Amino acid sequence: MTSRAIRRRETASADLSGELHPLLRRLYAARGITSADELALTLDQLIPISQLGGISEAVDLLCRHFVRGSHIVVVGDFDADGATSTALVVRQLSRLGFAKVGFIVPNRFEYGYGLTPEIVRLAAQQGPQLIVTVDNGIASHAGVLEAQSLGIETLVTDHHLPAATLPAAAAIVNPNAPGDGFPSKALAGVGVAFYLMAALTREMQARGLNPKPPPVADLLDLVALGTVADLVPLDRNNRVLVQQGLRRIRAGRCVPGIRALLESSNRSAASVVATDLGFQIGPRLNAAGRLDDMSVGIQCLLTDDEPTARMLAGRLAQLNHDRKELELQMQQEAMLVVADMRDDASLPLGLCLFDETWHQGVVGLVASRVKERVHRPVIALARADEKSLKGSARSVPNVHIRDVLDAVASRHPGLIDKFGGHAMAAGLTLPAARLAEFQQAFDEEVSRWMTHDDATGVVHSDGELTRDELTLDVAHLLRESGPWGQAFPEPLFDGEFVVRAVRVLGERHLKMEVLRDDQLCDAIAFRYFDHADSPQVEPGQRVRLAYRLDVNQYNGTERLQLVVEYLERSG
Repeated sequence: MTSRAIRRRETASADLSGELHPLLRRLYAARGITSADELALTLDQLIPISQLGGISEAVDLLCRHFVRGSHIVVVGDFDADGATSTALVVRQLSRLGFAKVGFIVPNRFEYGYGLTPEIVRLAAQQGPQLIVTVDNGIASHAGVLEAQSLGIETLVTDHHLPAATLPAAAAIVNPNAPGDGFPSKALAGVGVAFYLMAALTREMQARGLNPKPPPVADLLDLVALGTVADLVPLDRNNRVLVQQGLRRIRAGRCVPGIRALLESSNRSAASVVATDLGFQIGPRLNAAGRLDDMSVGIQCLLTDDEPTARMLAGRLAQLNHDRKELELQMQQEAMLVVADMRDDASLPLGLCLFDETWHQGVVGLVASRVKERVHRPVIALARADEKSLKGSARSVPNVHIRDVLDAVASRHPGLIDKFGGHAMAAGLTLPAARLAEFQQAFDEEVSRWMTHDDATGVVHSDGELTRDELTLDVAHLLRESGPWGQAFPEPLFDGEFVVRAVRVLGERHLKMEVLRDDQLCDAIAFRYFDHADSPQVEPGQRVRLAYRLDVNQYNGTERLQLVVEYLERSG
């Protein structure tokens, strides 16, 4: 069930600078970099703003409302991308001098996802003349019509895949909208928001509406955080945005909320890297949307008061701790169900799990964890109300999960109430009474995309490190040579080691000393004991590890540490 194969990445030919470390030349080439020019990540390398479809109409709409002195309400999503998008737009509109700017974010348990009619009516209580959506809205036909009926114009900014028709908004900005020729379809919601605010800032200056506008580049720290946390592919355009945001954080030019979130996770702003944003800060923000109200996270990113930022970051840290405990319990329950299905051959290729006690805010994380174990698309569902279930889907390469759900909905009308998402992740709502029917239909559709032979996990490795590469200096070099992330993965290596010492850390983690020839290294496998089928490790055993190089800082000293992603006994 959990078998994996370590597969080494092939290195394509590339014309990279001889000044680069040989290891970096190999790593970049394996990630599709073909020339040294592609490594330039300065702001002037961004795709021009003018190439994003709908941008001129959106800017004109905002300028008209600026002149009118309109009240604008920003409607965000309840994840880290939505929180950073909301904070960026509210901050920049306010800095540009818009008369009144507020925000509202749906409570996922009361109002569901996107610009629903209920959210529009709630926003209308603030008396806006314009609603601006960020990281949502492209599927909100009913919500846009509700706003129109109340005399409120709507500007939709989103990056999710649209349905066959678009909502009747006054303007739409989405690189994935039909006919949009923007070269990068990988922008996160906060990336779309950044492009819009950059275009607006430039146009307001050109029109004399704000002769000396504050540069939106000041807010690239928010863009970096939202982009990394949303797991969008780090193509070159996104790497520019992330790298420039990281530079500002390291220089101390970030919003107090990000600084406070880094402090609460024991991360140094001066040496922050993309993985810190993805694995430490992003989950803290997401925890608010999963268990409570994302307004807490947005307020943390909006405040300019350091003590308030620290207080809110503390609340987010506690929510994240609670989320971890709940996720672990649900994950263990899910894996017991999977274990009862005996063996790989009996597991559905499209695996759909449900438990009456599960929390709907955490099902996406459970689906992701189970998917990592069984190497096939997984949907985890929780009770939404007496008649419906809400779920999150996570997929594997070569199975486009949104298209799978679209096919299920087409072949079985009424089986899914609503759905949306991307190739690798999606959300859905379905009638509780039709769960068994949906489970079968989902498995049948996934079976059109993959076979049981495909359901084997692959660990993609960058090969073995030489003695001179297995060093603390190289670990520092790799940290500084990103940003690494989705579709531009952090370097992962493999090799055989002898276990010299082993102990359990914090009841869940496996801490080891491992030896290769005469090189002794610290190694750690996080959450190793969360899985009952993890192999037992004892001193003297020979193991093959797939690992990342990391810098372990403790009591003012630094040591090389191998962060183990996969372990198998080799003798």
